[in-house]
Amino acid sequence: MGELPARGERVNDDVLGPSRAVVIGGGLAGVTAALRLADAGLDVTLLEGRPRLGGLAFSFRRGELTVDNGQHVYLRCCTAYRWFLDRVDGARLAPLQNRLDVPVLDVGRPAGPRLGRLRRNALPVPLHLAAGLAGYPHLSLAERTGVARAALALGRLDPDDPALDAEDFGSWLARHGQSPRTIEALWDLVGVATLNATAPNASLGLAAKVFKTGLLSDPGAADIGWAAVPLGDIHDTMSRKALDSAGVRTELRTKAQGLARAEDGHWVVDTGAERIEADTVVLAVPQRETHALLPEGALDAPDKLLEIGTSPILNVHVVYDRKVLRRPFFAALGSPVQWVFDRTEASGLTGPGQYLAVSQSAAGDEIDLPVAELRARYLPELERLLPAARGAGIRDFFVTRERTATFAPAPGVGRLRPGTLTRAPGLFLAGAWTATGWPATMEGAVRSGASAADAALLALGRPHEHPLQEAA
Repeated sequence: MGELPARGERVNDDVLGPSRAVVIGGGLAGVTAALRLADAGLDVTLLEGRPRLGGLAFSFRRGELTVDNGQHVYLRCCTAYRWFLDRVDGARLAPLQNRLDVPVLDVGRPAGPRLGRLRRNALPVPLHLAAGLAGYPHLSLAERTGVARAALALGRLDPDDPALDAEDFGSWLARHGQSPRTIEALWDLVGVATLNATAPNASLGLAAKVFKTGLLSDPGAADIGWAAVPLGDIHDTMSRKALDSAGVRTELRTKAQGLARAEDGHWVVDTGAERIEADTVVLAVPQRETHALLPEGALDAPDKLLEIGTSPILNVHVVYDRKVLRRPFFAALGSPVQWVFDRTEASGLTGPGQYLAVSQSAAGDEIDLPVAELRARYLPELERLLPAARGAGIRDFFVTRERTATFAPAPGVGRLRPGTLTRAPGLFLAGAWTATGWPATMEGAVRSGASAADAALLALGRPHEHPLQEAA
């Protein structure tokens, strides 16, 4: 394999011949593909229908606040997303914990609320979690012992085994002696946030991928990182700067309305305002939009894309008139509340007060509830979790809803997810919903974009080196 040119350095087209690429979709998958193709010397146009980049991980203004549509985190094992952060010069703005440390507050105990922690030490796998599990107060000694046995069994699974995709994670946990309490206080505490599904509704293959990679691959794999600035600063502003520097033509508020092969073999992308010719096209849009744009014969069974379900995420945003939480985040048990994050500094809130974001994954039962009903549900719960919130004034309360936030990681979804290659030469697929081996995460999105670009460069005979080659 040849070596990738230095960042921003273009390959000499006089030697290799000019190649044009169109990337349709400006989420993390599309931005990654566009950067990779441009870095390899292609003339790239990126089309995005929204007025911003970043896909479903974005920010917006609300009064004085800059608000993320939802709380997004990543883990140290997310090598693709970390590459993306480095590539757009945003790593310093999304720091990682030094060591995994998750405060977990249980308010469902008859004896009263109790705080525990899920944390690791520096010992090798699996001893790095042994001390933390031994001291985790939300499980009995027998339950903690059972978790250790199940974790060892999970470590022996191959996430790529198709048989695992057909089984649900909840059934596997039950067979391995995991009580409902253990599933609530540990497996779903992590799994719902990463898979966007409860254990009975999640593919065992995807669950095995999450837990093996995050908890059993390296002592620091599950250390948590999150943006200390609005996501839009990284995924939109800094991505746009990186694209501009790489020579990518970025067109916002521009949707591809049609995609066809010309008689000379080139692709023609129709935006309504212009027709763009290209040698390579990367479709990096959601599965239904992809289905609508796919030329006939591009996939053997294109209607499988329409069988991939979606799962919602609800975020409840509360701005108090005083500080009510001392920690950057915590998870809750015995409460409808799942995870709470302090977004005060990142949002630009001025004056006294604190802005908390409550992140609710797998929120199918609540996604369409009226704001007033959600307010009546969540404000008392936050007071139950945070005594300092009792009597605090509410400066603002609002809700953001992503009804199709992720693809549903249901058992059997693996057979529906296509790879990056299509039957049409020069046409490639990207998106977290494609066959990345990962659930619908920022990591999966970036990996899909890199894989699509890698396949396109290989087809063009361009010198290339996969940026994740060492980590893949």
